[in-house]
Amino acid sequence: MSTTIFANVSPFETRVAVREEERLVELYVERTLGRSVVGNLYKGRVSRVLPGMQAAFVDVGMERDAFLYVDDVGEALEEEDVDFQEVPQAPIQDLLRPGQEILVQITRELGPGKGPRASSHITLPGRFLVLIPGSNHVGVSRRITDQKERERLRALLAELPRPGGLIVRTAGEGRGLADFQQDLAFLQATWEHIRRRFETTAAPALLYSELDLLLRVARDVARDNVREFWVDDGEAYRRVVEFFQRVQPDMTAAVKLYTRAKPMFSAFGLEEEIARALSPRVELPSGGSLVIEQTEALVVIDVNTGRYARGQDLEDTVFHINLEAAREIPRQLRLRNLGGIVVVDFIDMENPEHRHALLEAFRKELAKDRARTLLGPVGPFGLVQLTRKRTSASLWKTLTDPCPFCEGLGRLKSPETVALELYREVRERAQELGATVFRVRAHERVVKLLTGEWAPLLQTLEREHGVRVELAATHDPHPAHFELVPKA
Repeated sequence: MSTTIFANVSPFETRVAVREEERLVELYVERTLGRSVVGNLYKGRVSRVLPGMQAAFVDVGMERDAFLYVDDVGEALEEEDVDFQEVPQAPIQDLLRPGQEILVQITRELGPGKGPRASSHITLPGRFLVLIPGSNHVGVSRRITDQKERERLRALLAELPRPGGLIVRTAGEGRGLADFQQDLAFLQATWEHIRRRFETTAAPALLYSELDLLLRVARDVARDNVREFWVDDGEAYRRVVEFFQRVQPDMTAAVKLYTRAKPMFSAFGLEEEIARALSPRVELPSGGSLVIEQTEALVVIDVNTGRYARGQDLEDTVFHINLEAAREIPRQLRLRNLGGIVVVDFIDMENPEHRHALLEAFRKELAKDRARTLLGPVGPFGLVQLTRKRTSASLWKTLTDPCPFCEGLGRLKSPETVALELYREVRERAQELGATVFRVRAHERVVKLLTGEWAPLLQTLEREHGVRVELAATHDPHPAHFELVPKA
């Protein structure tokens, strides 16, 4: 599978787009003034312990305290989807006390108005390995499925020194002992630096910052299948080349500096693809479509047949559309960075073989996702549920704000609805104030309606209630706003 990476770097923002087989599958955005804190390590001070929630709040020097759940105190491993043995967890009040100083790592940003999620399970990711200080766990990423390769990698791990737990990352597949030794030496030096800072720094304090977006992508996304890694800034290009020279010299040939006058994302058609990724509707090749709705709690995806009708019968038509959707939905989850609970309403199918084939195709596409996913069976109502691990805001939340007009509803009041609200408010205000004339300023569409087709509404006010309305169009762009002023 051929992959191309495009990094657009400016003083205020870095955007990185990833294409697989010429299709945009991932987009990362990091603003200079709102850089992610996921992965950062802090020396924090426990501010509150809440036995009723089995959680604690830790002051790490941010505007809001970090949230630390009891399961995140102790030893547990989730990096790269590695199996681990769960052990009974002691109550939070037996593990932490207010004022205690602890080392925590930020694992998730919970959005505006909420503090970040933290963990005391420290994981330091390198290019090919993950170091887990204080652990004795040794593992291999689940995404490496070849059993002989897994055994080979475990044998290599046995030859390495054990400064803590070690996990071979997916990028470590096919690598040799020298690669792991170099990666481990870097991780050990990093951990020793963090330990020294913890001992000498007063809490709360930032001890270690995760790499910026550009180098995170170089570390976590760029692998041997990367054909080209385009960078449009000279300094950023130098940093990526130096990074690969240090950790994987054979990747430096793939890094290319973009120097044309036309902006890179426009030249490669990425701006158009990003714009489409913000739309709730996704067109499928055969004429069907997806409708993606995001809420705070879950994501709902509806599959529609559209105009496709080339199958031999209805079942064939439905199966074809569902298969297209099963291939497209995982791409949209990655591109839009959708997480949490996802419910997909595939079109109902009667054939059990078709249902099985659909789930297999869906599972195969989901396996390409670096984020952890868990897929359930087809439910009794034809719904398929899955979960996708979420560590940062979706593309939708990163690039957009709630509409000030609809306030998140996604719909606006029609001119007819606003006209009737205006009618009712004029009647109520007239009775309260004893006024007989009102100056009314409303949106031009409402004014046009009340002076045209719905003119009888105002005529009724004057005829039956003795109230006259003088209309004028407002400069307020909100289509549902209007202003009533009684005329003396």
